[in-house]
Amino acid sequence: MNNILAPVQHRAARPGTQVGRTSRRRYSLATLQNMIAAWREQTRFRWDIKRMSEASPHLIDDIGLTKQQAEQEIAKLPFWQR
Repeated sequence: MNNILAPVQHRAARPGTQVGRTSRRRYSLATLQNMIAAWREQTRFRWDIKRMSEASPHLIDDIGLTKQQAEQEIAKLPFWQR
């Protein structure tokens, strides 16, 4: 009789890696710096949109965003910065 529920021997997807261990991603310093720079750029963009919507809302249309899109971007700021 065939035992379907018998434990199966697992093999690693890549030779030389251990099965059952979680893999840790290793990022280079340049990659981490690029990620931080991208986060800062996004935050700066959201701050600019917020100031623009408060001071002169007609400029939101000039950059090609609708009011709803601008509000969605502003909502992505941390709650203490909104």
